[in-house]
Amino acid sequence: MSAVSASPASTAPTESRSTNVIVGVLAAAGIMVSLMQTLVVPLIPDLPRLLHTSASNASWAITATLLGAAVATPVVGRLGDLYGKRRMLLISTALLVIGSLVCAPADSLTPVVIGRTLQGFGMGVIPLGISIMRDVLPAERLGSAMAVMSSSLGVGGALGLPLSAAVAQATNWHVLFWGSAGLGLVVGILIFRLVPGSPVVARGSFDFVGAIGLSIGLVCLLLPVSKGSDWGWGSGTTLGLFGTAVVVLLLWGIWELKRPAPLVDLRTSARRPILMTNLASVVIGFAMYAMSLVAPQLLQLPSSTGYGLGQSMLAAGLWMAPAGLVMMAVSPYAAKVSAARGPKVSLLIGAIIIACGYGVGLGLMGSTWGILVFAAVISAGVGFAYAAMPALIMGSVPATEGAAANGLNSLARSIGTSTASAVMGVVLAHMTMDLGPVSIPTEEGFRVTFMIGAGVAVVAALVVLTIPSRTKPAAERLLASDETDPRPKEAATEA
Repeated sequence: MSAVSASPASTAPTESRSTNVIVGVLAAAGIMVSLMQTLVVPLIPDLPRLLHTSASNASWAITATLLGAAVATPVVGRLGDLYGKRRMLLISTALLVIGSLVCAPADSLTPVVIGRTLQGFGMGVIPLGISIMRDVLPAERLGSAMAVMSSSLGVGGALGLPLSAAVAQATNWHVLFWGSAGLGLVVGILIFRLVPGSPVVARGSFDFVGAIGLSIGLVCLLLPVSKGSDWGWGSGTTLGLFGTAVVVLLLWGIWELKRPAPLVDLRTSARRPILMTNLASVVIGFAMYAMSLVAPQLLQLPSSTGYGLGQSMLAAGLWMAPAGLVMMAVSPYAAKVSAARGPKVSLLIGAIIIACGYGVGLGLMGSTWGILVFAAVISAGVGFAYAAMPALIMGSVPATEGAAANGLNSLARSIGTSTASAVMGVVLAHMTMDLGPVSIPTEEGFRVTFMIGAGVAVVAALVVLTIPSRTKPAAERLLASDETDPRPKEAATEA
């Protein structure tokens, strides 16, 4: 008696459940690493006392994570392409857990900075997760899955603020890091048990010189962006680091162009779709972070100013939390628009919504509900934009370069957020008034930041218009991109 094979109808639910599990675990991993970005934000006013250091030195607890993430995303992406994306996903999660365990018992600055740097290395999870999705998910689920994974960055950031504030107020601050270590361990186990290895692994050698050169260049670029307001924008340290960054990155570019297997394929990255998408990512990252930086300050300033809303850190975080949920909610709709009209259209819609959100914010900044509404509008725009970016990138590179290309795109967003922090910080620092013994930003200063955010979003829309339009649906392009790539295919299966 011959065996009866399963019919398509009977296997479809099983495949759907498996896909849902993979997407759920990878999205949870993305939310976890993005939580690390806001983990210590509620502690910022108390960090000098808790770590027995100055306020300027305590800010390294934030800066270290930024630098770690910037260095890790392109490097870990390339390692994933070469040695297995799932393997590097597990290593990134392990580094996050180790970083949390280093920070958890610490009472001084040095171990916290080391631990926070290791937590920043975990940011490579998001580009790795998107690349795994491309390799293992069915085409009809790919667009929505990548959109959910990409939006997890905003969801974790939005939910992290009230969660961290609640934990810090109700318990000892060390609990934040013990909790993040436990969360990382659980997510790592889920990845190990439920996420399959990618069938696509590139062959070649890892470019150690390129990795070191890019790391030095990025640190020299982002460090003065982050610390320039403390050091002085015209100081020798700030200008010297900027100059070093220019020289190192130029030499790094020359090195990469000569390598047969570079860390970053600059020729591919210079293709118009990828280049303009990454430029748009820088500008969108700027526009997104401006809201995240300004809105909480408005919520927490004393009501005696006439424009501050007098909320506690926990209350401010709760008012901002719905924005992250909106970002997750709109991502499936953005994926549908990308599938029907192309991801360029989704990215353009996102930039326009962000600009409108800042315009709305100018009229609603006087109430807590108004802040919630304009933050939600901007987050909806970011959700559209973030859902489109990986589709544009993945549709333009071969599968063997997917993780590295997504890592570079994540780096572009990080550069945008870092620049936003510096620019908005300068604006608010120069438009102040005295409130007792302290200086605080004026209402006009906040309005200027809103107008800058709107203007930057308009610039993003103009950049998006320069991205070449495509006629094939997004999922079809992702599948066809390897077949249309003129270079020879060199791939193996990940163990």
